[in-house]
Parts: sequence; structure tokens; C-alpha cells
Amino acid sequence: MNTTSKRFDRQFGIHVLNGLSIGILVALIPGALLGELAKALLPYFSPAQHIIDSTALAMRLLPMVIGVAVAMQFKTSPIETTSIGLATVVGSGVASRTDTAGYLFVGTGDVINAGLTAAIATALVLWIGNRFKTYTVLVIPTLIIVGAGGIGVLTYPYVTKITASIGQLITHFTVLQPVLMGITLAVTFSVLIVSPLSTVGIATAISLSGIAAGAANLGVCAAGFGLAIAGWQANSRGTSIAHFLGSPKIQMANFIRNPIMILPVMCSAAVLGGLAGVLGVEGTPFSAGFGMSGLIGPINALHLMAGGWTWGNISIVFGLFIALPILLCLFFHHVFRRFRPWTNHEQYRLDFD
Repeated sequence: MNTTSKRFDRQFGIHVLNGLSIGILVALIPGALLGELAKALLPYFSPAQHIIDSTALAMRLLPMVIGVAVAMQFKTSPIETTSIGLATVVGSGVASRTDTAGYLFVGTGDVINAGLTAAIATALVLWIGNRFKTYTVLVIPTLIIVGAGGIGVLTYPYVTKITASIGQLITHFTVLQPVLMGITLAVTFSVLIVSPLSTVGIATAISLSGIAAGAANLGVCAAGFGLAIAGWQANSRGTSIAHFLGSPKIQMANFIRNPIMILPVMCSAAVLGGLAGVLGVEGTPFSAGFGMSGLIGPINALHLMAGGWTWGNISIVFGLFIALPILLCLFFHHVFRRFRPWTNHEQYRLDFD
């Protein structure tokens, strides 16, 4: 009993967020790295369809991966771990029953509700402990999948309203003057990308497009490069690169623990968003929340620019999506550390062992 109670400490929420970050990283990075490349190769290389299918399936199974990753943070048994994973799928909303008694998997489900369901399932497992002894294999899967998963189903409609409400607020930003709109949206998305909220989900829900989508995308780029640079000395090279080629969301637990760490990123995002308004950089509802992941942001920006893939446009996109985010992040992190020592490398440390 004492061992179990010790696992319910003030770090419980941080462990859940760490698991959530790892799940997002594992399930989404393959698609981010290979998705657009595979689509481009498909007309000339038919096996690329396997890459598209595999990465899409991995994205659909994000809730399962989140549940397992959260459970592993608490060193649960195989029975407990897989039960938590299945309960997370049930509560995430990723699957809906069809008229033919089958199930349709759409998107990745609601990430917030997936995390909430995983937390409830894990808490229930820790509370139960070894109470059922030899009957564990019978009781745990049933109780966790039906019970915790059922709670997730009940909370799902209410939790999704959070995303909808934020989406409505962001919609008001799109009617501002282009430069001000760009600054506001870039800063907003640079923060949202390290929160449990889905930037892609919000952007598609409100049909964010044009300069608004381009600015939002640059905000995500600022977060990806900024957090990679900030934690470069504390994290491995692969983990650092995963921030901008994968998702900055892997810093979610650190951000919630210490929100001030995002201030240099917000400053970089403000500059990039303003430039998006000045230069008319555009995007689509799908690309708005991706940043550099899979090169979706820059590729869509080039497609939408007058003249398309000209050397001039390529230079502008390279500068806005890669060169400037790096330079701005280096500058603002230096400013915040030298003149206002509010941030340090250790605040960005990630441990995925």
C-alpha cells in the first residue's frame, strides 16, 4: 500500500505530460519526416504508398501510444499498461461506430481528452494496486477499459469545447490589419504548439487560411527552432532536431512546469508573424499548425506564392522558415539570458530514457 501511495505524488501530472509528449513524438514524427516526401515520390515510385499508409496508421493510433507511454512513466505491468492504452483509445474520440457495426478512425482524436483518460486510467490502476492478486488479469482490463474509457467518453464532448472556444477567439484575430494579425497569430500558435491543444485541429476547425495560416505556421517554426536552440546544450542532437522536424510539443511538460521559458520564442514569433503580414506569406488550414514538420509549411507557402517555385520565392521561404527563426532565436535567447536571467539550458532538458 505504501509503495502505491508514493506513486501519487506531486509529480503525477508531470509524468502524465511526459508520457503525452513521448506518445505524440513517436506517433507523429514518421509522418512529419516522410509524409510529404512520400506523396511527392508516389507518381514515380509506387512503394511510397506503403510509407503513406504506415505513417497515417501510426497517426490514427496516437491515443494508444499516448496511453502506453503514460503508463510506462509509472512502471506499470504489461496488463496494466495495455489496459491503459486501450482505455485511452476509447476515451479519445478517435474512433466512431459506423452503421455496419464497424469503427471508423478519423484524425488523432482529441489529445487533451486522450491525456485526461490516460491520467484517469493510470490513477485507477495505482489505486487498485495488488488488491485483486490472482484475479488481476480478469479485473484490471475490464475495469480500466470500460470504467476509465467510459469516463473519457463522458468528458469528451465537454473537453472538445475548450478547443472550439479557443478557435472562436483566434477567429477574431483574422480580421485585424495584416501585420498586427500576423504578430498575434504567430505568437498565439507559438504557445499553443507546446500546449496539449492541437494547432492543426484548431486551424482546420476555423478554416485558417491565407496570411493568417502563413503567420501561424511561422509561429510554430519559431517554437520548433527556438526550443531546439534553447535546449541544445542539455539535450541530445536527435532530441533537439526533433523539435523542428517533429513537434515542439515534446516540451509540453517543461512548459507547463515553467511557462516563462517560452518568452524568447514568443518574441521571435512576433517578428516572423509581422513579416508574414508584410510579405504576404500564405498557408492552408492543414499547413497552419505544422511549422517545419515534413516541410509542410514551406512547401505550401511556395505553392501559394505568385510565380510558384522561383529562386526568389525559394530564397524568401528559406529565410522566413529556416534562417530567420534560427537567428532570431539565438538573439532573443541571448538577450533573455544575459540581461534578464529568466531562462537556462536545464529548463529545456528532456529525458526519454
